[in-house]
Amino acid sequence: MALGGADVTAVKMSKEEKKLIRKQIKASNILLKHDGIRTAPHVTKLCEAMEELGELEAVVMSPHKPYAFVTYRSEQSAQKAHGLLNGHVLRCGDNSVTLYLSFVDSVPCEAEERVSLPEGLSLVEDFVSSEEEAALLAAVDWSSTCDDVTAQKALKHRQVKHYGYEFRYDTNNVDKDKPLSIDLPDECVPILEHCLKDGHIGTMPDQLTVNQYQPGQGIPPHVDTHSAFEDTLLSLSLGSKTVMEFRHPDGRVVAVPLPGRSLLVMKGESRYLWTHGITPRKFDMVPACAPQPPAAGTPEPGHGGDLTLSKRGTRTSFTFRRIRRSPCQCAFPSACDSQGAPSAPSPPSLPRCHGDAARLEQEYVHRVYDAIAPHFSSTRHSPWPRVCHFLASLAPGDVLADVGCGNGKYLGVNPDLGCDRSSALVHICTERGFQAFVSDALSVPMRTASCDACISIAVIHHFSTLERRLAAVRELVRLLRPGGRALIYVWALEQEHNKQRSNYLKNPSKESPGGHDPRENRPASGASPQKTASCHGDAGVNHDTELGGTGRQRPDEDQVHRGKLSVHTNRTAFNSQDLLVPWHLKDGKGRKEREREAGNSDKMRKRQAGSAAVSKSCPGLEAAPSPAPPESSMEATVFHRYYHVFQQGEIEKVCGQVAGVEVQTSYHDQGNWCVILVKD
Repeated sequence: MALGGADVTAVKMSKEEKKLIRKQIKASNILLKHDGIRTAPHVTKLCEAMEELGELEAVVMSPHKPYAFVTYRSEQSAQKAHGLLNGHVLRCGDNSVTLYLSFVDSVPCEAEERVSLPEGLSLVEDFVSSEEEAALLAAVDWSSTCDDVTAQKALKHRQVKHYGYEFRYDTNNVDKDKPLSIDLPDECVPILEHCLKDGHIGTMPDQLTVNQYQPGQGIPPHVDTHSAFEDTLLSLSLGSKTVMEFRHPDGRVVAVPLPGRSLLVMKGESRYLWTHGITPRKFDMVPACAPQPPAAGTPEPGHGGDLTLSKRGTRTSFTFRRIRRSPCQCAFPSACDSQGAPSAPSPPSLPRCHGDAARLEQEYVHRVYDAIAPHFSSTRHSPWPRVCHFLASLAPGDVLADVGCGNGKYLGVNPDLGCDRSSALVHICTERGFQAFVSDALSVPMRTASCDACISIAVIHHFSTLERRLAAVRELVRLLRPGGRALIYVWALEQEHNKQRSNYLKNPSKESPGGHDPRENRPASGASPQKTASCHGDAGVNHDTELGGTGRQRPDEDQVHRGKLSVHTNRTAFNSQDLLVPWHLKDGKGRKEREREAGNSDKMRKRQAGSAAVSKSCPGLEAAPSPAPPESSMEATVFHRYYHVFQQGEIEKVCGQVAGVEVQTSYHDQGNWCVILVKD
């Protein structure tokens, strides 16, 4: 359809057709207008739809602009796409985006300023030839699923082989007295001699890890174990290109595109202090044009030119290291396991029986909330609107039970009866004048059918087995009279829903101020603190290794592979449903307690509370306290809380297995799955 040349009044058109014409005229200089293009599902669906109609050349997106440019290798394909996709509704799950297409003469491209790499990091493009790449890939045999000679493993997010020495994911180290029977492949020798000649390394590596990634696979953020390997690490990328993200403890993030046949050299600060990882996805956003030299000063990440999509294929990385034979004496003792930096104890395993589950919840839920109660309570002051709407719908005189009431936030809205597993939180309720008592959510000491309504806000996700989650729902139903209703909130695996990212995922480089965890993470039944000293307030980091191991936390997918719980990285998407979520507590005391001890004025307390405030519409957040000022010597204690995050439809299925109740409605509310039950 020619834009601006068609007589739109000559033909009688439907309302939708008229809307389409208006959109085209309004966007006559735009090839594609979109809504939510930066979200990964829509990006994938968009490219799939476009690729069906011809060979795509590029998708160019200008940051913060409501449009993108799509170019094909032939004009015929572009005409076909315009004819078939103009006005087409692109569906992605429950979301939909209408495409409005128009031709343009040329696609502008604004070059991005080059962002400074972390100190000690360098990237050498085209380090090996295509022939050398083919020889290296042919030297690795992936045909067998298990190979003891190379310690081959099929992990959740990739395949791994080791040469020279095996990196042990159960200990995050190497057994230096037990070398493997196979040395590094002969095909690697000329590559390493090239590295020696160019000065990238001083001695030949004696350990190699080969990782193979399929599209959509990645590796969690990690720092290679200091005591295991010497300073310089080499990572050779073969096959498909990808993007590796480096993150400094102070929150700085640098995304580094890794082209095929490139060599990444990590030394000093970039090797010892910055975490690095690859986000699991099928497309990466990369600069559409060649980066320009930085202007005066340090450029800010995220500012600059246009972006385009890079589709991932199979990528194989060869990571070369040299085994360390003496303690590490690096300049980063806060992150060094050789110099006394705290290392995380082995995470617990998934429970296999009722006793295991009870012990897990006692250690990683119950005791945690008793320990963090004052700090936790100081972040719980704004009731969630949709919970308040449910409470407002109750008739005068209705009896309400808040099972897992925490600090009594909703008892302030509807002053009935509450209970919680944490005696410390119940004590806070009592101090606030609320009626509350200590009780496990699996066995509430109230008469059957004694309540008109019950609420369970962010409680059931703390139960570690399906049977115990079912039992918690049954207990709520037992308390209800016939016709009574129960509102249940649980944390969602899907933190992006209907084109909206939850506030938990927004501003991923920032920690919520004041340790705000705007979710109601009350101990329904659950666990105790896992304490580790931390030199900064960053969220607990999942550590894994492409470039080795980790000197801090356990590898995420490898833990799952061994039945271990992974430690979640705050403000990121979930990699598994059963996990430990960090809570950072400065000097082990709540904010209000520290203020009282310091004798701060009421005005100062209000100012601090204001800096820690969280929007009322952010119930799905899980965050850690903000970092202490650099001059502060205050030490942060990290507590790990167990969660089972629910995938879409799961809470409805759980409730559907409970007799005598039906799901009246269900919805997604800022990172939570929610249901309202009605008892028969």
